[in-house]
Amino acid sequence: MSDALVIIPTYNEKENIEAIIRAVFNQEKEFHILVVDDNSPDGTASIVNKLITEFKGKLFIENRTKKNGLGKAYLCGFDWALQKEYDYIIQMDADFSHNPNDLIRLYNTCANDNNDLAIGSRYVKNRVNVVNWDIKRLLLSYFASRYVKLITRIPVYDTTAGFVCWRKNVLETIQLNKIKFIGYAFQIEMKFKAWKHNFKISEVSVIFTDRKEGESKMNGNIIYEALFGVIKMRLNGLPK
Repeated sequence: MSDALVIIPTYNEKENIEAIIRAVFNQEKEFHILVVDDNSPDGTASIVNKLITEFKGKLFIENRTKKNGLGKAYLCGFDWALQKEYDYIIQMDADFSHNPNDLIRLYNTCANDNNDLAIGSRYVKNRVNVVNWDIKRLLLSYFASRYVKLITRIPVYDTTAGFVCWRKNVLETIQLNKIKFIGYAFQIEMKFKAWKHNFKISEVSVIFTDRKEGESKMNGNIIYEALFGVIKMRLNGLPK
Protein backbone atom coordinates (compact mmCIF):
# COMPACT_ATOMS: atom_id res chain seq x y z
CA MET A 1 0.00 0.00 0.00
CA SER A 2 1.20 3.51 -0.82
CA ASP A 3 1.72 5.90 2.10
CA ALA A 4 0.41 8.85 0.08
CA LEU A 5 -3.07 9.64 -1.23
CA VAL A 6 -3.93 12.30 -3.80
CA ILE A 7 -7.44 13.71 -3.38
CA ILE A 8 -8.99 15.13 -6.55
CA PRO A 9 -12.41 16.82 -6.19
CA THR A 10 -14.48 16.89 -9.36
CA TYR A 11 -17.56 18.51 -10.81
CA ASN A 12 -17.97 18.23 -14.59
CA GLU A 13 -14.38 17.26 -15.35
CA LYS A 14 -14.95 14.64 -18.05
CA GLU A 15 -12.44 16.36 -20.36
CA ASN A 16 -9.63 16.10 -17.79
CA ILE A 17 -10.25 13.29 -15.33
CA GLU A 18 -8.80 10.29 -17.18
CA ALA A 19 -5.69 12.20 -18.26
CA ILE A 20 -4.97 13.54 -14.77
CA ILE A 21 -5.42 10.08 -13.21
CA ARG A 22 -3.00 8.50 -15.67
CA ALA A 23 -0.51 11.34 -15.15
CA VAL A 24 -0.51 10.78 -11.39
CA PHE A 25 -0.04 7.03 -11.80
CA ASN A 26 2.85 7.64 -14.22
CA GLN A 27 4.97 9.25 -11.50
CA GLU A 28 8.05 7.41 -10.25
CA LYS A 29 6.62 7.23 -6.77
CA GLU A 30 3.40 5.30 -6.28
CA PHE A 31 0.50 7.49 -5.25
CA HIS A 32 -3.06 6.36 -4.66
CA ILE A 33 -5.94 8.53 -5.84
CA LEU A 34 -9.32 9.32 -4.32
CA VAL A 35 -11.74 11.17 -6.61
CA VAL A 36 -14.49 12.99 -4.71
CA ASP A 37 -17.24 13.66 -7.24
CA ASP A 38 -20.12 16.03 -6.55
CA ASN A 39 -22.69 14.18 -8.67
CA SER A 40 -21.32 15.56 -11.95
CA PRO A 41 -24.06 15.53 -14.61
CA ASP A 42 -21.44 15.17 -17.39
CA GLY A 43 -20.52 11.58 -16.44
CA THR A 44 -17.19 12.23 -14.71
CA ALA A 45 -17.89 9.51 -12.13
CA SER A 46 -18.64 6.95 -14.85
CA ILE A 47 -15.21 7.54 -16.38
CA VAL A 48 -13.56 7.05 -12.98
CA ASN A 49 -15.52 3.88 -12.29
CA LYS A 50 -14.32 2.36 -15.56
CA LEU A 51 -10.72 3.18 -14.67
CA ILE A 52 -11.06 1.60 -11.22
CA THR A 53 -11.05 -1.84 -12.81
CA GLU A 54 -7.72 -1.01 -14.47
CA PHE A 55 -6.17 0.50 -11.34
CA LYS A 56 -7.67 -1.80 -8.74
CA GLY A 57 -6.49 -1.05 -5.21
CA LYS A 58 -4.99 2.31 -6.25
CA LEU A 59 -7.94 4.35 -7.53
CA PHE A 60 -11.04 5.05 -5.47
CA ILE A 61 -14.11 7.25 -5.70
CA GLU A 62 -16.46 8.86 -3.23
CA ASN A 63 -19.77 9.92 -4.78
CA ARG A 64 -21.49 12.84 -3.10
CA THR A 65 -25.14 13.57 -3.77
CA LYS A 66 -24.80 17.27 -4.53
CA LYS A 67 -22.39 20.13 -5.17
CA ASN A 68 -22.00 22.08 -1.93
CA GLY A 69 -18.51 23.51 -1.96
CA LEU A 70 -14.89 22.59 -2.56
CA GLY A 71 -14.18 22.59 1.16
CA LYS A 72 -16.88 20.02 1.85
CA ALA A 73 -15.47 17.79 -0.89
CA TYR A 74 -11.98 17.96 0.59
CA LEU A 75 -13.26 17.33 4.12
CA CYS A 76 -14.99 14.21 2.82
CA GLY A 77 -11.70 13.13 1.24
CA PHE A 78 -9.67 13.91 4.37
CA ASP A 79 -11.99 11.81 6.53
CA TRP A 80 -11.69 8.93 4.07
CA ALA A 81 -7.89 9.21 3.99
CA LEU A 82 -7.59 9.24 7.78
CA GLN A 83 -9.80 6.17 8.09
CA LYS A 84 -7.52 4.39 5.61
CA GLU A 85 -4.45 5.59 7.58
CA TYR A 86 -2.48 7.24 4.79
CA ASP A 87 0.55 9.10 6.18
CA TYR A 88 0.53 11.87 3.56
CA ILE A 89 -2.54 13.41 1.96
CA ILE A 90 -2.25 15.69 -1.07
CA GLN A 91 -5.00 17.91 -2.42
CA MET A 92 -4.92 18.61 -6.14
CA ASP A 93 -7.14 20.03 -8.91
CA ALA A 94 -8.36 17.87 -11.77
CA ASP A 95 -7.71 20.36 -14.55
CA PHE A 96 -3.86 20.25 -14.80
CA SER A 97 -3.48 23.68 -13.21
CA HIS A 98 -1.38 21.67 -10.75
CA ASN A 99 1.40 19.76 -12.49
CA PRO A 100 1.46 16.05 -11.47
CA ASN A 101 5.26 16.15 -11.82
CA ASP A 102 5.34 18.38 -8.73
CA LEU A 103 3.68 15.73 -6.54
CA ILE A 104 6.97 14.12 -5.59
CA ARG A 105 8.42 17.52 -4.62
CA LEU A 106 5.56 18.20 -2.22
CA TYR A 107 5.75 14.68 -0.85
CA ASN A 108 9.52 14.87 -0.29
CA THR A 109 9.19 18.24 1.42
CA CYS A 110 7.11 16.54 4.09
CA ALA A 111 8.46 12.97 4.09
CA ASN A 112 12.18 13.73 3.76
CA ASP A 113 12.58 17.34 4.89
CA ASN A 114 10.65 17.06 8.15
CA ASN A 115 7.86 19.51 7.33
CA ASP A 116 4.26 19.02 8.39
CA LEU A 117 2.69 20.90 5.51
CA ALA A 118 4.00 21.57 1.98
CA ILE A 119 2.30 24.22 -0.13
CA GLY A 120 2.68 24.33 -3.90
CA SER A 121 3.12 28.09 -4.05
CA ARG A 122 2.62 30.44 -6.99
CA TYR A 123 4.02 33.47 -5.16
CA VAL A 124 7.09 32.45 -3.18
CA LYS A 125 9.00 35.60 -2.14
CA ASN A 126 6.82 37.75 -4.42
CA ARG A 127 7.78 35.82 -7.55
CA VAL A 128 4.68 35.15 -9.66
CA ASN A 129 4.50 31.74 -11.40
CA VAL A 130 1.14 31.76 -13.19
CA VAL A 131 0.48 30.91 -16.85
CA ASN A 132 -2.57 31.84 -18.98
CA TRP A 133 -4.47 33.90 -16.40
CA ASP A 134 -5.93 37.25 -17.44
CA ILE A 135 -4.50 40.20 -15.53
CA LYS A 136 -7.64 40.80 -13.43
CA ARG A 137 -7.72 37.27 -12.08
CA LEU A 138 -3.98 37.28 -11.45
CA LEU A 139 -4.11 40.54 -9.52
CA LEU A 140 -7.13 39.33 -7.53
CA SER A 141 -5.37 36.13 -6.50
CA TYR A 142 -2.04 37.80 -5.75
CA PHE A 143 -3.45 40.62 -3.66
CA ALA A 144 -5.87 38.26 -1.91
CA SER A 145 -2.88 36.31 -0.61
CA ARG A 146 -1.14 39.54 0.42
CA TYR A 147 -4.33 40.67 2.16
CA VAL A 148 -4.64 37.39 4.06
CA LYS A 149 -1.02 37.57 5.17
CA LEU A 150 -1.51 41.15 6.37
CA ILE A 151 -4.69 40.40 8.35
CA THR A 152 -3.74 37.05 9.88
CA ARG A 153 0.06 37.48 10.12
CA ILE A 154 0.49 33.95 8.78
CA PRO A 155 4.04 33.56 7.32
CA VAL A 156 2.83 32.11 4.01
CA TYR A 157 3.05 33.83 0.63
CA ASP A 158 0.36 31.82 -1.19
CA THR A 159 -2.38 31.36 1.39
CA THR A 160 -5.04 30.58 -1.21
CA ALA A 161 -3.06 27.77 -2.89
CA GLY A 162 -4.96 24.54 -3.49
CA PHE A 163 -1.98 22.25 -4.16
CA VAL A 164 -0.98 21.03 -0.70
CA CYS A 165 0.56 18.01 1.01
CA TRP A 166 -0.44 17.31 4.62
CA ARG A 167 1.03 14.99 7.18
CA LYS A 168 -1.67 12.83 8.70
CA ASN A 169 -1.17 14.21 12.20
CA VAL A 170 -1.91 17.77 11.03
CA LEU A 171 -5.35 16.77 9.78
CA GLU A 172 -5.94 14.79 12.95
CA THR A 173 -5.10 17.81 15.09
CA ILE A 174 -6.84 20.82 13.53
CA GLN A 175 -10.42 19.62 14.16
CA LEU A 176 -11.78 19.15 10.66
CA ASN A 177 -15.33 19.03 11.98
CA LYS A 178 -14.97 22.70 13.01
CA ILE A 179 -13.78 24.03 9.65
CA LYS A 180 -16.29 26.76 8.81
CA PHE A 181 -15.62 27.78 5.22
CA ILE A 182 -16.46 25.82 2.09
CA GLY A 183 -15.16 27.96 -0.80
CA TYR A 184 -12.01 29.98 -1.46
CA ALA A 185 -11.58 30.71 2.27
CA PHE A 186 -11.38 26.99 3.03
CA GLN A 187 -7.81 26.92 1.71
CA ILE A 188 -6.91 29.85 3.94
CA GLU A 189 -8.58 28.48 7.06
CA MET A 190 -6.81 25.13 6.80
CA LYS A 191 -3.38 26.77 6.58
CA PHE A 192 -4.20 29.29 9.29
CA LYS A 193 -5.18 26.58 11.77
CA ALA A 194 -2.14 24.48 10.95
CA TRP A 195 0.06 27.52 11.61
CA LYS A 196 -1.73 28.37 14.87
CA HIS A 197 -1.04 24.81 16.04
CA ASN A 198 2.67 25.45 15.38
CA PHE A 199 3.04 22.91 12.60
CA LYS A 200 6.06 23.38 10.36
CA ILE A 201 5.05 24.83 6.97
CA SER A 202 7.16 24.98 3.81
CA GLU A 203 6.32 26.56 0.44
CA VAL A 204 7.49 24.83 -2.73
CA SER A 205 7.65 27.03 -5.81
CA VAL A 206 5.44 25.64 -8.60
CA ILE A 207 4.10 26.95 -11.90
CA PHE A 208 0.31 27.23 -11.97
CA THR A 209 -1.23 26.84 -15.44
CA ASP A 210 -4.86 27.78 -16.06
CA ARG A 211 -7.14 25.03 -17.28
CA LYS A 212 -7.38 24.31 -21.00
CA GLU A 213 -10.47 22.09 -20.78
CA GLY A 214 -13.71 22.55 -18.82
CA GLU A 215 -14.99 25.59 -16.95
CA SER A 216 -13.63 27.44 -13.94
CA LYS A 217 -15.64 27.13 -10.69
CA MET A 218 -14.62 30.62 -9.45
CA ASN A 219 -17.46 33.02 -8.62
CA GLY A 220 -18.21 36.16 -6.64
CA ASN A 221 -19.54 34.37 -3.55
CA ILE A 222 -16.26 32.47 -3.18
CA ILE A 223 -14.26 35.71 -3.28
CA TYR A 224 -16.62 37.43 -0.81
CA GLU A 225 -16.25 34.54 1.62
CA ALA A 226 -12.47 34.83 1.47
CA LEU A 227 -12.32 38.60 1.94
CA PHE A 228 -14.49 38.68 5.04
CA GLY A 229 -13.73 35.20 6.32
CA VAL A 230 -10.12 36.02 7.15
CA ILE A 231 -11.22 38.81 9.47
CA LYS A 232 -13.40 36.34 11.37
CA MET A 233 -10.50 33.89 11.59
CA ARG A 234 -8.19 36.59 12.93
CA LEU A 235 -10.71 37.60 15.58
CA ASN A 236 -11.88 34.13 16.57
CA GLY A 237 -8.59 32.25 16.45
CA LEU A 238 -8.78 28.52 17.08
CA PRO A 239 -11.98 26.68 18.07
CA LYS A 240 -12.33 25.92 21.74
